[in-house]
Amino acid sequence: MALRRCWRLAGVVPRLLWTSAARPGASVPGGRSSVSSLVSTHPGCTTLQLLLRRFSSAPPSTDVSYEQLKQLLADRKAVVIDVREPWELREYGFIQGSINVPLGQVNTALQLGAEEFKEKYGGEMPREMDNIVFTCLAGVRSKNALNTAASLGYKDVQHYPGGWQDWVSNEQHK
Repeated sequence: MALRRCWRLAGVVPRLLWTSAARPGASVPGGRSSVSSLVSTHPGCTTLQLLLRRFSSAPPSTDVSYEQLKQLLADRKAVVIDVREPWELREYGFIQGSINVPLGQVNTALQLGAEEFKEKYGGEMPREMDNIVFTCLAGVRSKNALNTAASLGYKDVQHYPGGWQDWVSNEQHK
């Protein structure tokens, strides 16, 4: 039965993506996917390694954990942008050190001059090579902001998938 599950899973993935045929980071013809590691954890599929990741202009590793975000903030090694609406920050709270740029303004904001950005949003304008971490309430809008920034040429963009909800939960358990 375990072997049957392995073969069922294997039938979904084109032969091109098998470990022997593709290396992590390689492009797949057609430009719709790129290859990254994903190891099957099914007990009967110990040697089956599938390599598939949806194509995105964003870097392969884009998620930041609570602990990683805390460290980035403490070390001042990232610009944290909260893409929620201002009323949400007033009602629910916000991560200290973050800059509020509502999702609908991210595209325009990241194309402003440094002085105009600082005047409008109250923080330093991130440069294309800066580490930027986007956050929101639950990780959906931050992922959209990440994709927008990546399409504008920002290289080191990430998002905090747990968002404010995860932040509050972790802060309460300290």
